[in-house]
Amino acid sequence: MEKDNDTKKKMDTVQPVKAAPAVSETDEAQVVNAAESEKKAKIRDMVIAAVAGIALVVVLVLAVVLNLDHEGNTGGVGQSTGSSTSDSSSATDATSITTAGTYTISGEHAPITIDTAGDVTLVLDSATITATSGPAIYVVDADSVTIVLKGESTLTANGGTSDLEGVIHSTDDLIFTGEGTLTVNGNLDGIVSKDTLVIKSGTYIVNTDDDCIKGKDSVTIDGGTFTLTSTGGDGIKASNDEDSELGWIVINDGTFTITSTQDGIQSETYTMINGGTFTIKVGDDAIHATTKLEINGGTFTITAAEGLEATYVLVNDGTIKITATDDGINAGAKSTAYGVMVEINGGELTIDMGQGDTDAVDSNGDLKITGGKITITAQSAFDYDGTVTFTGGTVIVNGTQVTTITNQLMGGEQGTMPGAQQGQQTQKTQTQQGQPGMMQRMR
Repeated sequence: MEKDNDTKKKMDTVQPVKAAPAVSETDEAQVVNAAESEKKAKIRDMVIAAVAGIALVVVLVLAVVLNLDHEGNTGGVGQSTGSSTSDSSSATDATSITTAGTYTISGEHAPITIDTAGDVTLVLDSATITATSGPAIYVVDADSVTIVLKGESTLTANGGTSDLEGVIHSTDDLIFTGEGTLTVNGNLDGIVSKDTLVIKSGTYIVNTDDDCIKGKDSVTIDGGTFTLTSTGGDGIKASNDEDSELGWIVINDGTFTITSTQDGIQSETYTMINGGTFTIKVGDDAIHATTKLEINGGTFTITAAEGLEATYVLVNDGTIKITATDDGINAGAKSTAYGVMVEINGGELTIDMGQGDTDAVDSNGDLKITGGKITITAQSAFDYDGTVTFTGGTVIVNGTQVTTITNQLMGGEQGTMPGAQQGQQTQKTQTQQGQPGMMQRMR
């Protein structure tokens, strides 16, 4: 009994275990929703951070692009390193290019200024640029500028000055290429480079009150089609008269129609023509060079006061038809670089002279004929002050082939000395004076 009482006491001291409260379905849903909300919040924060990062990058890129556009490409000029182009914009403000590169101009556009230390390529793609003050394109500074012609572009400037005299005016090397057409209208010069001017291709229609195409140091034309009209200047000109190695013109090919009140082609030193087709109608000299004029090929139809003029006129080849009112071919002492001479070694020349005191071939020095065919219609066929050499070729004067060269009038340009060598035989020879090797590097 005592044992049973102890057991009873122990049982009385044991407390019953309470059951855990039951979890309802509502509580479980709340837990799940809280977890999902926390997960969504984290994803949202990540997306916001990513979008903010992308937006920052976009802003930075736009800032860089806008900065480049402002510095080197304002006013609707598209810069690229490939063949892409940009849309043109309103011609409200002048465009300033200050970074080297390639730029495309199309549609209506404001005048363009280029000022950079590098090379610039300017693509004129059916562009229209009008300037009321200064040039339409002004190269202040650049290593070189290449203008590529696409489509039909027109540049007009009627407010030039003596310092900025060109519709296109460059202080540095200027190169033209492309297969497009460029029309230039201006009240002063048309295309001007104060350094070297090179034209490789393209079609050019230039209407000016002064010179149409002018390169100070040199002009080189490799091809193209040119319609040049000047009411007060020259068609093509190289103007450097301070350096005997500059101021020259070389034409290798092209088709030229030149109308001018002054000279058609004029250089301060040397002109070489290797080919091309020329129709020249001018008030003064069709082709004029101060030192040497050399024709190695080409077809020429010339109407002028004088056809060919230089200190030394050298004709090696070509088909040349001259109608002149003064001298057909004239060599005068315009320079000490060469001896005064007319030399004809080949080609086919036809010279028709007007009435009066005119000479078909007039040399204030020597006359040398070694080849070619010369057909002359004139009162005075030949006039020379030095000696004559006639060793080859065919000479026809007023319908009769001659075997001797008769000097009609001594004294050349002045015409003050009476003729004293009538019937002079043509086998006399005279050694050329001067420096015939000058600028042979240009051949």
